[in-house]
Amino acid sequence: MSASALSTLTAALLMVTGASAPQPVSVSARVETPAVYDDEAGGNADADDPAVWVDPHNPGRSLVIGTLKEAGLDVYGLDGTRLQHIAAPAAPGEDAAPGRFNNVDVVYGFELGGKKTDLAVVSDRGRDRVRAYAIDPAAVAAGRPPLRDVTAANAAPVFSASETDVDDQRTAYGLAAFSDDDNAYVVVSRRSETRVRLLQLQDRGGRVGYQTEDTLDLPGSFTLPNGKSWTPCADPGDHAQVEGMVVDQEKHVLYAAQEDVGLWRVALDDEEFEQPKLIDRVREYGTPWTYDAEEECVIDTANDPGFGGEHLSADAEGAAIYHAADGKGYLLASSQGDNTFAVYERQGRNAYLGSFAVTDSAATDGVQHSDGAIVVNVPLGRSFPKGLLVTHDGEAAPADGDREGTNFKFTRWDSVAGAFPKPLTIDTKSFDPRDTD
Repeated sequence: MSASALSTLTAALLMVTGASAPQPVSVSARVETPAVYDDEAGGNADADDPAVWVDPHNPGRSLVIGTLKEAGLDVYGLDGTRLQHIAAPAAPGEDAAPGRFNNVDVVYGFELGGKKTDLAVVSDRGRDRVRAYAIDPAAVAAGRPPLRDVTAANAAPVFSASETDVDDQRTAYGLAAFSDDDNAYVVVSRRSETRVRLLQLQDRGGRVGYQTEDTLDLPGSFTLPNGKSWTPCADPGDHAQVEGMVVDQEKHVLYAAQEDVGLWRVALDDEEFEQPKLIDRVREYGTPWTYDAEEECVIDTANDPGFGGEHLSADAEGAAIYHAADGKGYLLASSQGDNTFAVYERQGRNAYLGSFAVTDSAATDGVQHSDGAIVVNVPLGRSFPKGLLVTHDGEAAPADGDREGTNFKFTRWDSVAGAFPKPLTIDTKSFDPRDTD
């Protein structure tokens, strides 16, 4: 669904239902990355999902890694400067799809070739792979390109049964990484399907491969309180997919945002998926729809039965965990349809606490239609001494004529925490993202 259609749909829904959710608080980003453009002149670059790598020697030299879909990856310093560009793999044949990088996350201390190695792991939607890039702290210090491809040549498709099936593009989509003792894992969702898969990363002769540990199929249709069956709107043949995901590795819990449904919590027990629980629904949940001649979903807001939630407007997207002491902290989720981020308690039943929007300031424009987000609690130098929130911006401004740009915004965590009437916790010491125990 287009960004303009999402905004129109949400406004109409609020008018029809008379919903009056509390107004989100406003914060402003401190830094933004250069805008990229999804056209031939821009190399078909479309920003999507960020990750943060914390430098073990100098946190002020930490990196932000962002996916650009068909254009691959960009690596940025904390001032937003582009430090490295990595192209997505070319198509392996004339009729094959090229690489297309969708989501990225970081694994610390993976044993690779007998050496502890930090990795950026990426879902390659184009080729249905998980790709891995070693991060070299010495290269960061020396000002050299810090990422190097270490993907095993025999890494197989994540979901497709054959290379021909890859080109149908029901492929690796969302991705979240986590570690458990000496083992590293990624959870990967499947485009246009409800399926998520747990993979364990492997050292294959100094390169990174993976094997399947478990698979979970989330529901694709739902029985409403009135007894009727409801299926979220999708293109013919498609199902309610997941993209935004995060694993709380201290609690062994996966949070997965099913775009037109809501936010799921799934416990991970001995690296297996337990029974999923839907902890919040999008506002549009349960609303009838039709599919029009222009191949778009038309939501029948006039007949909304009122079974949706109050905090997320479809699509539910990027999810992130803010860690604090004693299991406290926050779960953040992008409410793409109304350009806000919902904040939930990390503990207990994930009670909703409020929402915020990243709005225009003298330094940067605001954030619209955000796909991905990442939050880090530890100090990252003078610019982000109380932690960092990075968000994708689906509508970078000002536009370059008719070219619509995208980029990433960097916001101080203390700016987010202090914007709430009851300030959120700032805890820079109780969690170390490098601690995998």
